[in-house]
Amino acid sequence: MAHDDIDIRKVITKTEILWREGGRPLEDRTRIAVAAAVLRNPWAGQGFVEDLAPKIHEIAPVLGQILTDVLVEQMDGAPIEAYGKAATVGLSGELEHASALIHTLRFGNILRDRVGGSSFLPFTNRRASADTVTSIPMVHIKDSGIRSHYLTAELHVSDAPRDDELLVAIAGASAGRPFARIGDRYQDMAILGVDQRKRP
Repeated sequence: MAHDDIDIRKVITKTEILWREGGRPLEDRTRIAVAAAVLRNPWAGQGFVEDLAPKIHEIAPVLGQILTDVLVEQMDGAPIEAYGKAATVGLSGELEHASALIHTLRFGNILRDRVGGSSFLPFTNRRASADTVTSIPMVHIKDSGIRSHYLTAELHVSDAPRDDELLVAIAGASAGRPFARIGDRYQDMAILGVDQRKRP
């Protein structure tokens, strides 16, 4: 399937480079990037569609490839240690439409494989009007229990999503929070005497 076959209105990028935190300079500056696409909701104007799978299979892998390529480019050679995803559907769409294109391995596995990850991609999916903020939570690419990499990227697009559109985004970070010092869930489990084999 060619890229032109997806009705994308625009692709948006956002990059942050953290220089200081808590009044202290970072020795290695942290890069956080977002890649998002605004596209026409493929189920818009069709009423209730029972089987979403055909469009998911058609669009999700191509969209995942486009966004992954753009995200890696925005990282400018920096490694991706944390990642996440999000989708916002316009007011005429269903919440299920926001979920459809991101909750499939055909979408998420492209980024996961590209960066050598094994963790699930945390997510948000919501319905909202244009000019709202889309939040993209992140976890460590290999271990979702490492709290230092619990991060959130935000994207604000003044004209998206329109009522018949979707905004789909992924995010990556080159490191965890600067000067992270609250420990991780495994330390808590050890202190509480929780069997980590039963509660991974």
